[in-house]
Amino acid sequence: MFAVMESARLEALHLAQDPVSGLKAIIAIHSTRLGPALGGCRYLAYPDDDSAIRDAIRLAQGMSYKAALAGLAQGGGKAVIIRPSHVDNRGALFEAFGRMIESFNGRYITAVDSGTSSADMDCIAQQTQHVTSTTAAGDPSPHTAMGVFAGIRATALARLGSDDLQGLRVAVQGLGNVGFALAEQLAAAGVELFVSDLDPGRVQLAVEQLGAHPVSSEELLLTPCDILAPCGLGGVLNAQTVGALHCAAVAGSANNQLAGSEIADALEARGILYAPDYVINSGGLIYVALKHRGEELPAITAHLTQIGRRLTEVYAHAQADKRSPARVADALAERLLYGGR
Repeated sequence: MFAVMESARLEALHLAQDPVSGLKAIIAIHSTRLGPALGGCRYLAYPDDDSAIRDAIRLAQGMSYKAALAGLAQGGGKAVIIRPSHVDNRGALFEAFGRMIESFNGRYITAVDSGTSSADMDCIAQQTQHVTSTTAAGDPSPHTAMGVFAGIRATALARLGSDDLQGLRVAVQGLGNVGFALAEQLAAAGVELFVSDLDPGRVQLAVEQLGAHPVSSEELLLTPCDILAPCGLGGVLNAQTVGALHCAAVAGSANNQLAGSEIADALEARGILYAPDYVINSGGLIYVALKHRGEELPAITAHLTQIGRRLTEVYAHAQADKRSPARVADALAERLLYGGR
């Protein structure tokens, strides 16, 4: 495990359990070089403990890179709570997790993520102030979507020559809180939408309200479009799917879209412009970080508008260096985090 930590340049890995509530939690702190580590808390079932630990490490590293390129005075971390098959009192479990966070004395700040809600954050807040995305703080999803929309415009400009989205074909995979909010903004911009989701009700809502074309999850990646927007779970871009894509660019909100770093090169070889996920989807992190620091909404919105500019810079470097934007973004983030080390 130390070899895995060293490979990811992880600062610390914490495991804790509370038999009374059923809590089994992992907190990975990747970096506090730029500020306290901030990252969401996942509440998911895992096939084994090792899978949960590696997920936390991988996601924590991504959060460090995301915060660095977003220009935030934050480090990166991630928490994983292994969801039990049965829990008597969910509130008590998250309060126990709050006590774990409090023991870090502000070194890690948590937020909502897959499987958790603002109500869970409220329970955590009973035990620590080092939490955001509470009911009072508000849902970061609309702000993530706002940033992704700005990133799609920057991507369209870089790949298609104009940031006017009118008439473009965009395929949105995943209509959760972020994906649906993004689809709404795209529809308002005159985009022809193709959508898929595991929940047929969400798809039907997009059809009725946004005039979207419904596509099965299996077929969406095969759909000819200008921009593919993955907004579900990670790993959607792999050796099999990349060869089947019929798009000019990939720009979506999902974390860890690439199954491996080599996939970035495969996209580049096919002439498909890739918006590094942790750059384009940083709006949620920007919102929770600045909200936690007491910033007002106008200042947060102004920061969100910079996502498109940062992507444009990444694309310019990538074109000049003849490298994938994903590798350029990694290099830029590592320079900010580690300097010449």
